Amino acid sequence: MFNKILIANRGEIACRIIRTARRMGIGTVAVYSDADRGALHTGLADEAVRIGPAPAVESYLNTHAILEAARKTGAEAIHPGYGFLSERQAFAEAVTRVAGLAFIGPSPEAIARLGDKIWSKKLAKDAGVPTIPGYVGEVIDVGHAARIAAEIGYPVMVKSSAGGGGKGLRIVRSEKDLRQALLSSHNEARSSFGDDRLFLEKYISPLHHIEVQVMGDKHGHVIHLGERECSLQRRYQKVMEETPSPFVDPDMRRAMCGAAVALAKSAGYDSAGTVEFAVDQDKNFYFLEMNARLQVEHTITEAVTGLDIVELMIRVAAGEALPLRQADVKPKGWALEARIYAEDPAHGFLPSSGRLVRYHAPDEGKIGSATLRIDTGVHEGDDITIHYDPMIAKVTTHAPTRVEAVNAMSVALDEFVLSGIKHNVAFLSALTHNARFREGRLSTGFIAEEFPQGFKSRAMDAAAKRRFVAAAVAAKLARTKRASGISGTLNGPFNGSERFTVALEATEFAVSDAFLAGDELFSKIDGTDYSAGVKWRPGQPMLRILDQGQEYAIQLIRLPGAYQLSQGGHQALVTVRSARAAELAKFMPKRAKIDTSKKLLCPMPGLVVSIIVDRGQEVKAGEPLAVVEAMKMENVLLAERDGTIAEIKVRAGDNLALNDVILEFA
Repeated sequence: MFNKILIANRGEIACRIIRTARRMGIGTVAVYSDADRGALHTGLADEAVRIGPAPAVESYLNTHAILEAARKTGAEAIHPGYGFLSERQAFAEAVTRVAGLAFIGPSPEAIARLGDKIWSKKLAKDAGVPTIPGYVGEVIDVGHAARIAAEIGYPVMVKSSAGGGGKGLRIVRSEKDLRQALLSSHNEARSSFGDDRLFLEKYISPLHHIEVQVMGDKHGHVIHLGERECSLQRRYQKVMEETPSPFVDPDMRRAMCGAAVALAKSAGYDSAGTVEFAVDQDKNFYFLEMNARLQVEHTITEAVTGLDIVELMIRVAAGEALPLRQADVKPKGWALEARIYAEDPAHGFLPSSGRLVRYHAPDEGKIGSATLRIDTGVHEGDDITIHYDPMIAKVTTHAPTRVEAVNAMSVALDEFVLSGIKHNVAFLSALTHNARFREGRLSTGFIAEEFPQGFKSRAMDAAAKRRFVAAAVAAKLARTKRASGISGTLNGPFNGSERFTVALEATEFAVSDAFLAGDELFSKIDGTDYSAGVKWRPGQPMLRILDQGQEYAIQLIRLPGAYQLSQGGHQALVTVRSARAAELAKFMPKRAKIDTSKKLLCPMPGLVVSIIVDRGQEVKAGEPLAVVEAMKMENVLLAERDGTIAEIKVRAGDNLALNDVILEFA
């Protein structure tokens, strides 16, 4: 067994690998870029080495710098995690044949056969595994791509041959969109993987995205650890995964998992890997690709099997045989994983960057009958930069049944406190309450179909509105009582029974006879008696309210003159005023909105990749105007109306902040 390993990655996956290595008694070396100086993974490791500036191509994709860090620290093996260099054959060869170290992943030969999406599709065909119609080879140029697309028929998928995670993937519905899709996919693939080769496949919809976890060793043994349902996606990236799949029946499971093992064996696969399938509504499955690496969502497979996949990878890389056979794998229960991202679900899930002002994850352990696991690579005060993937944390719940796992996930998300950046916690929470999701009727079109206008807030029923009103009133009373105690005012305002006008979602509620007695709120809301238990102290981000025997964790942010509340996918701005203050508020002048209809504003901090239009050019609604890169994803900004370009304010290579003006219309 190794004495010391280097983790050639960052964030939550670096932290996760370090935890297993520490449990195994193995020393760890972290690497970091200038943007990650002081990051969580550098503090968890035994040693940490700087490998370059913030851009990934100069640090986490810099093979020479990583190998030099391993040499200096005496590491005997390198674990690449996922993304970055994890599926690059040249890196695995440099580790094993140039540096003479062990690579904790598949052999360079296996990566060449399966890590490359084009060649893996050829191998799958030869192994008799059904594949999606498409061109089995590299796209040469736009003309070549147009001929292929015309042959297989639109819509088509443009895909990166080198990587995964949605990087370099575009769905193209007509020839007019093909050129821009190819350009963006090329750029994303080059930035993320250092390899910009692309290929085309037919786009099948509706479909399920289902994958099979396989594990092999260097002695010819390959087993599978069951399937994962990964259909919930936005911007071609996974949002929430589960195992087992509610769509897969026993016969389909045997056939699909058997095909995955056969493919891995034919490639001589000898580590953890994932075979991904597109599955149509009739349960026909087609090989998509094989990820020759550890997957983000491996945590749910670990939950149901009780295995540590990272430990298996380390032991296999050290030459040990797999300690179990297929018959030994007996999954128990149901597991879900939710990915918490720095992004704005209300604006197309665009990435968000900035300072993580507040970060508090729920405690790991039991939630009723379920078990909760948190994986993260950040701590409070970190900067979420534009240079890397925007994932902040992963939440995994495991329970005897799917219903119990979903309910536990809902509770855990309510307990997750984040501020300082836009994030998707409320959206994830809304998913757990969605009727179609709870029934298990999933597909890759789920989010677009259930949230066609994007996510704003889950609709509130009367009971939820009463809870929010009560929470805001309780917070107002508690703050005022505390202020009166500090100032020494015995009979100040709001010290006893009070009357308020509470505004929520443009609706006003009359609250009377409101007072706090210890941790109990008593009041009348619109003339109806309402009482609830309340646990909260001024300054805390979480207010717990016990309503009719059930406890709700309501996140509460105090804003000037209002409270921002969220729970269960509900979000609302709530104001609590005395009757006189509410009357006077009606006379306050309304701030006029700034007219930005003639400007294209940058929707997130990022780097200008290109300006597609020229000054004086006429454009139609829906035509591309500019491309901005943020967090390894290219975002094509489209015209919202017909018009003429009057002025261009930026140029390629400029770094922009949120709402910077890119161009103006006449």
